[in-house]
Amino acid sequence: MAIVFVLVALLVLAVIVTANWYVWRRLFRDTTRGPGLTRRAGAVLIAGGWILAIAALVAERSGAPFWLQQTLAWPGFLWLALSIYLLLAVVAGEVVRPLLRRFLERRDRSRTDPGTTPTAPTAAPLNTEKTPHTPATPDEATAPPQTGVGAAAPGVAAAAAAQAASRGGATASATESHPRTDPTPDTPEVTPQPLTPTGTTDTTPAPPTGPSRRLFVSRVVAGAAAAAAVGTVGYGTYGVLRGPKVRRVTVPLAKLPRAAHGFRIAVVSDVHLGPVLGRGFAQTVVDTINTTQPDLIAVVGDLVDGSVKDLGPAAAPLARLRARHGSYFVTGNHEYFSGAEQWVEEVRSLGINPLENARRELPYFDLAGVNDIAGEEEGQGPDFARALGDRDTARACVLLAHQPVQIHDAVEHGVDLQLSGHTHGGQLWPGNLIASAANPTLAGLERYGDTQLYVSRGAGAWGPPTRVGAPSDITLIELASKQA
Repeated sequence: MAIVFVLVALLVLAVIVTANWYVWRRLFRDTTRGPGLTRRAGAVLIAGGWILAIAALVAERSGAPFWLQQTLAWPGFLWLALSIYLLLAVVAGEVVRPLLRRFLERRDRSRTDPGTTPTAPTAAPLNTEKTPHTPATPDEATAPPQTGVGAAAPGVAAAAAAQAASRGGATASATESHPRTDPTPDTPEVTPQPLTPTGTTDTTPAPPTGPSRRLFVSRVVAGAAAAAAVGTVGYGTYGVLRGPKVRRVTVPLAKLPRAAHGFRIAVVSDVHLGPVLGRGFAQTVVDTINTTQPDLIAVVGDLVDGSVKDLGPAAAPLARLRARHGSYFVTGNHEYFSGAEQWVEEVRSLGINPLENARRELPYFDLAGVNDIAGEEEGQGPDFARALGDRDTARACVLLAHQPVQIHDAVEHGVDLQLSGHTHGGQLWPGNLIASAANPTLAGLERYGDTQLYVSRGAGAWGPPTRVGAPSDITLIELASKQA
C-alpha cells in the first residue's frame, strides 16, 4: 500500500512539474530572443508561487501561528487559482497560435504582391520634345543630345548660356565647360534605384528589423493568456469577497401539513472562516441570512478552517442570526480538521443548536442532523439509527447532513428532504467535473426515490478565495404542502 501511495505521489509531482514547465516555456521562453533576465524572473515567479502555496496549506493544517497563516494564505492560495487558469489559457492558445500565424502570412503576401500593391510615385517626365534653337557654339551644335535626370532641356541650356555671356567671358567659359547638373526648381528630385545585373530596378523588400513572425505570435498569445487568467481570477475573487447571493427554491413535501405551507429554511454551508475570510465576511453572511426573514436557519457544515482560539472572534457575528424556530448546526469534514468538539461548544455558546446524530420535533415536521463522515476517524461518525430510528414516520422529516453521499442512508430511513453542502458546486471550473464524479448531486435539487436532496454551492470558498462558474449562495428553501 505504501508503494502505491509513493508511486501516485510521484506521478502527481511529475504532472505538476511538467505543467509548470510548459507554462514557463510558453509565457517566458518562447516570448524572448534568448536567455536573460525575463526567463529567470519567470522561473522565480512560478517556483516561488508554488512554494508559497504549499507553505500556506501546510501552515493551515499544522496550526502554525495565525499571523503566519494569514501572511501566506493570500499570495499562496491565489497562486493556486492563477496557475490553473494560466495553464488552461496557454492550452487554449495552442488553437489560436496557428490561426494567427496563417493570418499574418496571408497579410504579408498581400502586401508584397505587385498586382495588389500600388507602385511608388515616379518623377515627372522630363521635357524631351525637340525645340528649335540656335546652337551657342559649334561644339554644342555637334554634341550628342544629353539624356537622363542630370541633363538640362535645350531651351534651358540656351538661356543659361545667354545669361552667362552677359556676365562676362570668364563666366561664360566656365558655364560652357561645366554644365549644370542639379535639378531645376521645376523638376522633382528622384532618388536613383539600384540596378540589377540585367539592368532592371531591384525591388526586393528590405529584411525585417522587428521580431520574427513566430516571436510576435508567441508574445501576442502569451499576453492574451496572462490577461485572461488574471481577469478570471480577479473577477472570481471579487465574487467571493462581495458575499453570497440568495437563491430561492420551493420544495413540495407530501407529508407536510397545510399549516406549514410556505415554511422558510435558510440553508448556509461551507462558510470556511479562516486566514482569508474573517469576521467581516461572517457579518456579511449573517446580514444576508437575516434579510430573508427565515423561520429556521440550517448551517450544514464546514463553518471554519482553524481553531476556536484563532477564529473565535471571526465567528462571533453568528450570535446575531435570527429565526423564529432557531438556528441549527451539523459538522462538516473541516470541523474535524479544526477541533470539532471545541467548535460544537463554541456554536452552542453563540446560540446555535448543534445536532450531533440527534433530532428535534418541531411543530410541523421533524428536524434531524447527523455528523460528517470524517468524524468516523475520531469515533464520532454519522449515526442514522440514533437520529432517525424511533421517529414517527407519518411526520415529514428534514435531515441536515454535510455531504451529499449520505443521501443513500437518508433514503433507507425514510427522510423526505436532505439539506447538504460540501461540493462548492466545483468552485473552480473545470473542478465541477471532478466534484460531479465524487458526489451524487453537484448542486441544486434532485429526487432519489421518495427522498429529495438539495445541495448548496456554499457561501464561502476553501483555499483560493475564488469561484469560477460556481457562484456562492445562501438558499432560502420554501416548503410547500401538497395538502394546501
